[in-house]
Amino acid sequence: GEQAARQGLVSILFVNIQDHPPAVAPYGGSDPRLGTNPVCVTVPGTPSTSPIVLDLATSRVAQGKARVALNEGKRLSEDCVLDNKGMPTTDPGVLWNDPKGCLLPFGDYKGSGFALMAELLGGVLSGGGSCHPSHGPRGGIINNLFGVLVDPTHLQSDLSWMHAEIDKLVTYVKNSPPARVPPVDPTDPSGRYTGGQVQVAGEPEQARAKARDSGIPIDATTWEQIEGAADSL
Repeated sequence: GEQAARQGLVSILFVNIQDHPPAVAPYGGSDPRLGTNPVCVTVPGTPSTSPIVLDLATSRVAQGKARVALNEGKRLSEDCVLDNKGMPTTDPGVLWNDPKGCLLPFGDYKGSGFALMAELLGGVLSGGGSCHPSHGPRGGIINNLFGVLVDPTHLQSDLSWMHAEIDKLVTYVKNSPPARVPPVDPTDPSGRYTGGQVQVAGEPEQARAKARDSGIPIDATTWEQIEGAADSL
């Protein structure tokens, strides 16, 4: 998505995850049947506005963030995961138990619907295959992608007008008065908005990328796992 935006293209991308155990329960279900199936929509930036990059997992919290929470000894929000009996829990460790628990979709039926569409478009329409267990393990993790790329110049001959509209709209949205909610730990893996200046899609990631210019913070458990993986090669 970011690569498309840098080339001045709009992108709509659906990805599924194959050859890997499902991790997300469908809305109303109690065991994992879907992947975290990312959806990405990007709009190129302007001279004044950075590209708008909406890139999200269809689960309420990304599995990688749940792993970070586990390694750091943190709990998740109460509406993020179910244990292997289908009961809500705040323990991220249930995702790696045997039998495993599962993540919940974001927005209930909305995230569940997006995850299914990612399977149908990213998996089936692409020809790569869905997460259905009949495909069997192939010894790795496979991502299939369905993408739509749009060159705005074929729809808008006057790019200066389009840029002005993007600038105005983004500024209008960001100028909403901040929500008055109690501050919480900014590393909360649920990723919920907790006050402060309004941000648009892509800005939190851009800020984190800039902060990482001087290094990437890694907790001791994760670093130990990285070293273990390196030693196994």
